[in-house]
Amino acid sequence: MTTESQQYKSTESDEISLKDLLLKIRDWWRYLLSKWIIILSFGLLGGISGFAYAYFKKPIYTATTTFVLEDEKGSGGLGNLAGLASMAGVDLGGSGGGIFQGDNILQLYKSRSMLEKTLLSSIIIKGKNQLLIDRFIESNELKKKWAEKPKLLSLNFRADSIQDGFPILKTNRLRDSILGVIVLDLNKNYLVVTKPDKKLSTIQVDVKAKDELFAKAFNDELVKNVNEFYVNTKTKKTLQNVKILQLKTDSVRSVMNGAIYTAVAVADATPNLNPTRQVQRVAPVQKAQFSAETNKVILSEMAKNLEMTKMALLKETPLIQVIDQPIYPLEKKKLGYLKGIVLGGILAGILTVMYLSISSFLQNILKKDSR
Repeated sequence: MTTESQQYKSTESDEISLKDLLLKIRDWWRYLLSKWIIILSFGLLGGISGFAYAYFKKPIYTATTTFVLEDEKGSGGLGNLAGLASMAGVDLGGSGGGIFQGDNILQLYKSRSMLEKTLLSSIIIKGKNQLLIDRFIESNELKKKWAEKPKLLSLNFRADSIQDGFPILKTNRLRDSILGVIVLDLNKNYLVVTKPDKKLSTIQVDVKAKDELFAKAFNDELVKNVNEFYVNTKTKKTLQNVKILQLKTDSVRSVMNGAIYTAVAVADATPNLNPTRQVQRVAPVQKAQFSAETNKVILSEMAKNLEMTKMALLKETPLIQVIDQPIYPLEKKKLGYLKGIVLGGILAGILTVMYLSISSFLQNILKKDSR
């Protein structure tokens, strides 16, 4: 009997709590309705602020390049060439394809060396020869922020020299630090490199910037620099082998030709040779003929090695086919005026309701405590 009574009281208490909750919600709603002028005023103010933000906010331009990277993997028949090439002192080795396996090519696009090389590239914008880093500084109005720092305003980013295709700057701590900050900013806010489909070899490079000219120029230069570096690095070892084999092949051919001419020259030099002095002709001629035959065999093998190495070079050279390139006008993203008004009004209205609700709740608590 006692248990049933407790359950009844518990149920009655729950019903009373739910009723109180509904009454509080009603009171809260009535309170907000009584403040509709304040809520509407701040909502209108938020809408005006949203319109002003949309009006003064610069659009974001996106330059996109999409290309397909086809890369032969494995060393193919190079292993069979090792024995043949060893006689020429050349180590063909493997294809070296592991340098950029997987997503390493994506990280190459974000590397400091590639971004710095692109920033220090000179391009023509509106008939004016300008470094991309100078264009970046100009479009972001950094010189206004540096107005009180003469050392920053006097910085010169022109390359002092070029080494292996990379612009070289003399060591300057301040200039290097500015380059480092800009590279970090590019990686964080401007550059996006992805593989839209993990199963395919398609790579997409997006550059987003407020300056349409900078976005397109930087995208074009970055793709060109990275892809050239990629191809040169992938084929560097085999290309060196081709050059070495070519030199050795030309050297052997020269020796063989010299031996042939030597044999003929000995015969011409002794037209009326005394039969008892055959050593003056036979020995030099046979020696020259032996040298020519020996070098002929070596030349044959080396020529074969050279042609096979050239074929390996063609096989290792990756195919980069550009599918889409950025063209003017670039894709533009800008907050619409109507959208700015609506979002600003809604946000201001929600913040006003939250403020009034919290204020009313605190006032009720203080009234209860004062009693």
